[in-house]
Amino acid sequence: MTLILGIETSCDETAAAVVRDGRLALSNVIASQHDLHEEYGGVVPELASRAHLERLLPVVRAAMREADARYADLDAVAVGNRPGLIGALLVGVAGAKALAWSLGKPIIGVDHLEAHLYAPMLSRDAGGAGDIVWPALGLVVSGGHTSLYRCASALELAKLGGTIDDAVGEAYDKVAALLGLGHPGGPRVDALAQTGDDRAHQFPLSRLEKDSLDFSFSGLKTAVLYAARGQPERPSPGEAPRFLRDGADLSEGEKADVCASFQRAAVRNVMLRLERAMERWPREFRTLLVGGGVSANSRLRAELATFAARYGLALRIPAMEFCLDNAAMIAGLAHERLIAGLVDDLTLAASPTTSR
Repeated sequence: MTLILGIETSCDETAAAVVRDGRLALSNVIASQHDLHEEYGGVVPELASRAHLERLLPVVRAAMREADARYADLDAVAVGNRPGLIGALLVGVAGAKALAWSLGKPIIGVDHLEAHLYAPMLSRDAGGAGDIVWPALGLVVSGGHTSLYRCASALELAKLGGTIDDAVGEAYDKVAALLGLGHPGGPRVDALAQTGDDRAHQFPLSRLEKDSLDFSFSGLKTAVLYAARGQPERPSPGEAPRFLRDGADLSEGEKADVCASFQRAAVRNVMLRLERAMERWPREFRTLLVGGGVSANSRLRAELATFAARYGLALRIPAMEFCLDNAAMIAGLAHERLIAGLVDDLTLAASPTTSR
């Protein structure tokens, strides 16, 4: 039996969790910073780092209490050390190093994106979420990343495609800001879309090259801008564009139509890449493995279920608790690294970029 404490501070969630044998989450404590960043319409890196400094130790202590675990019982301390906001990562990595050193335990660095693809394997139930049948087609959909992988195992990932501009979660947040819906934007756009007409606006579908597995959401974001605010007047040299209206001034019904139409296009962009992957490797994959904050989106979850059934794939998607940034996924994947002998030392560094 292994017991690992995980720490996650890659963006604006200060999180700690204790996971047994890589699957059973004995605790999963998250201190959100949404209220701190809401007035700015997005995450302010410097504020996020300071909040992590204030909250890290209380969150770790809360996770240990919830798990009814002793520090001496830990087999390792794990931390998400890449990718993310560098200042935020540094707080988590420094805290994890100090704790591992003081306890004489190994420290294990975990790639945040790889951890998202491990999240479907986590459970609060001792029975577990069940094993994965490999190889899997892996999809990460989050605020900072939209990526596609071939997964031979939890530790063997090969990137097939990624976003060339905005991530899908970032596009959701920008649409929410445009319509004055507040932060975080994804859940608010999803909720409002339930009452709108998803055919009210015909937003573009970015296909890139016909066989590309990369994603693009910047054109969709611009189309939503023009739908919400109108075509801008041509400015004089040196002047900013002047729009007809503010997106926040739309009626609730108009906002709902924009959200529903945007969500249809955004999800279709994701599904198109999955379809292309299955067309290229029709007999390669046994499982569709999904992770990241946008995996909580209602329309995406429904379409992923339909897609998996059509192609005969086992759909593995996280429980809602493990969709957003959390430390249980860090500790869970660290278990796989520990049993494979992939541990780190106190030279472990934080990095803003992924290893894939």
